[in-house]
Amino acid sequence: MYLPVHFNESRTQILHECIEKHPFGTLITHGKHGLDANHLPFELVASEGEQGVLKAHIARANPIWQDVENGDQVLVAFRAGDAYISPNWYPTKHESHRQVPTWNYRVVHAHGRIHFLDDEKYVRGVVARLTRTHEASQPSPWKMADAPRDYIDALLEQIIGLRIDIIRLVGKHKLGQDEVEQDRLGAGQALSACGNHVIGEAMLAQVPGTKNE
Repeated sequence: MYLPVHFNESRTQILHECIEKHPFGTLITHGKHGLDANHLPFELVASEGEQGVLKAHIARANPIWQDVENGDQVLVAFRAGDAYISPNWYPTKHESHRQVPTWNYRVVHAHGRIHFLDDEKYVRGVVARLTRTHEASQPSPWKMADAPRDYIDALLEQIIGLRIDIIRLVGKHKLGQDEVEQDRLGAGQALSACGNHVIGEAMLAQVPGTKNE
């Protein structure tokens, strides 16, 4: 990933927070049959390993667990928000007209080694924790015990667990750091007004003295 210094985000805690808030990642592998990409919700266990561990599950019918060897290096890309930026939002554009459109975003790349676990206890635990996490905001959270035990057991037999030990985290937060403060402020406020609070507020946090700092 092309990473200019001013867009580099290397703080592990910040990168972990991005993954936790945006856990749907793209798992990129290079196995016996070439490149592949799978889109999965991940559980981050930040306390395990040096950089954290990612846990997920795939369908048993998915050939990835036979195409990729345990211990192979993989990449998981997480997108933590993105937004089109109009030149009209930059105050300096109205003075000099020397601005063009761009796209701002936050991404985290987790490099690691993958292991597949055909283990019912492991798979059940991953599914249960993912369910608890993502059902927590519901008025009446669904839980695995709400469904018949034999039904859940049959479904669990159809999936394989996976674990990725993170060995390197790379973060890119392109939030207008290469623009003057008034342009960052103008674009951040415009985005927030349009409803894109994720990137809008992240941009405003780059401007000293704003309430989002």
